[in-house]
Amino acid sequence: MKILYINALYSPYIAGGAEISLKLIVEGMQAKGHEVAVLSMVPEAGLNVDWVDGVKVYRAGLRNGYWPFTQERPPAFRRLFWHLRDAYNPAMRRYVREVLEKEKPAIVSCHNLVGWSISAWDEIHKAGIPIVQVLHDMYLLSPDSTLFNPGRPGETQGFLKRWLRRKHKRRSGSVNAVVGISQSILDRFDAQGYFQRVPHYVVNNARNIPAVSHPRIREEGQSLTVGYIGTLSVAKGVEWLIRQFNASGIEGHLRIAGRGKEEDLAHFRKLAGNNERIEFVGYVSASDFYATIDVLAVPSIWEEPLGMVAVEGLANNLPVIASNRGGLRETVNDGVNGILCNPDQPDSLGDALVTLWRDVTLYNRLAGAARSSVGKYLSIERMVMEYEHVLQTTTKHHADA
Repeated sequence: MKILYINALYSPYIAGGAEISLKLIVEGMQAKGHEVAVLSMVPEAGLNVDWVDGVKVYRAGLRNGYWPFTQERPPAFRRLFWHLRDAYNPAMRRYVREVLEKEKPAIVSCHNLVGWSISAWDEIHKAGIPIVQVLHDMYLLSPDSTLFNPGRPGETQGFLKRWLRRKHKRRSGSVNAVVGISQSILDRFDAQGYFQRVPHYVVNNARNIPAVSHPRIREEGQSLTVGYIGTLSVAKGVEWLIRQFNASGIEGHLRIAGRGKEEDLAHFRKLAGNNERIEFVGYVSASDFYATIDVLAVPSIWEEPLGMVAVEGLANNLPVIASNRGGLRETVNDGVNGILCNPDQPDSLGDALVTLWRDVTLYNRLAGAARSSVGKYLSIERMVMEYEHVLQTTTKHHADA
């Protein structure tokens, strides 16, 4: 089977977990004997061919106002015009058409379409090729890919987001299959009326995370080192975590790793003030970082599609304190491998920090159960086989129709 994968970015250009998962999927499918190619974007104009670890990768120049994958946040008016064009960008269809003509795939697996827009769907339909759409985030519901409204209860589209996505719901019904990386993200799209009468599948992401030696064992009176790793943004709960750590009064440290928009980072540093117990360590190796902390915090305020960082922490024998939002509820089992907190009850995060600091018996029990609780997320073979089943089933149904 010949498969074309379309995503905003491809290795070595990585914006998040979607790119990491996609590389594993593509290489896994190629290893199983399928012929694969990838279509992704770069800032430079034109269409060029690259090879990454034996995989053929087309890189197309984004035709929009600016390259969005940087640490700087453009002014609001520039972002608005970018999203207006990205609602349906016919200029990107030419690249899709050219690659389809060259590769002639049996099926196209679409992943994050930011930059491509749903104009890619139309070009693939025009070629008579079936589409599997994989949902990694909320892009098809919201231009910012999060559906997060700071300061507002709940997560709804709102007028502007709904207007910018007015075509997406209707056209979503024309794809041949939809895959959610969690049940949670599928439910969010179902609730908005997307992908009606389209076959639904859940395929959880996976990572190859080597086992560390032994679960951590804490003793009475020890300090607690809390860690956060990921994008530094309000939606990820970084502000909430800093405030609650400061208010908790626990004996310990907070280590914050990752990158974000420059103005967001400046805000978080100001919030931390002169507290020497809070350290911003920048972009670091995840495995090295996990070895320096006792508990991982994943305090996302938005609905995380899955939250692979929680899986990584658990696989490293770390209890996880997470918000009870989105896919995090599928990986963090309250009282079994971690503690779930409610962003609508801000002090619940501080209470969880205090609990794991004081109750070493609970900490040791959660740490001991952490890795075994996420076994299925550690099997790349399982993930690749499930995607292979979806693609083969979809191709067969399309041929029989």
